[in-house]
Amino acid sequence: MTKSTDGHLTLLDIARIEFPPADLALKDPNGLLAIGGDLSPDWLLAAYRRGIFPWYSDDQPILWWSPSPRCVVFPDQFRIGRSLRKVLRRGTFEVTFDRAFERVIEACRAVRADAEGTWITDEMRDAYLEMHRRGHAHSVEVWREGRLVGGLYGLALGRIFFGESMFHRETDASKVAFVHLVRQLELWGCPLIDCQVGNPHLTSLGAVEVTREDFEGLLEAGVRQPPFPQPWRLSWSHETAAKT
Repeated sequence: MTKSTDGHLTLLDIARIEFPPADLALKDPNGLLAIGGDLSPDWLLAAYRRGIFPWYSDDQPILWWSPSPRCVVFPDQFRIGRSLRKVLRRGTFEVTFDRAFERVIEACRAVRADAEGTWITDEMRDAYLEMHRRGHAHSVEVWREGRLVGGLYGLALGRIFFGESMFHRETDASKVAFVHLVRQLELWGCPLIDCQVGNPHLTSLGAVEVTREDFEGLLEAGVRQPPFPQPWRLSWSHETAAKT
């Protein structure tokens, strides 16, 4: 590893998978830790075990982040709002796991009309497709009358799930995906869902912020636990989810 002249940002040696301590991350921009490396499964698994994730645009090198505070969801503390309960009870949507991972990631990376680009580059897409083939990355799909109308994807290590992105084409579809994910992970003994960086949508879904130190302590314990069951199968119905 080679540090830049500011003494914090690290240039990674492609020949050696090694990340600097996360507390060396920049405060502005919040959490930027290192540059370089690659997106092979070995690099990604090493990063996520440390709570580090890639996030960059097409015109940038690979950038690695560990922000503080960290946005997380605790499944055993998750509560569903009244309006979302009504949506779940109506049973408008069908929810599946790992049925259409590639379609979900493509939908998440679709450029919106008011955006200049997407952080899910071709390289990122291909990397997470490979992680899915290896059983590390998973998707939640929400369907209505056979059409994919919402979903999300992320990585799982031990009993921790790292959320990456979500999308919706109909109102509440991504929220329905998230509820079913949280309830299933709670059933499997997941102590923590990493949401990386907070925003109002995540806050509305029960996400909270914790310090990097607290996050890393929970992460270290969680990734050492036995992995989630394979293949992923949904155990929650809309009716059951709405009651919890």
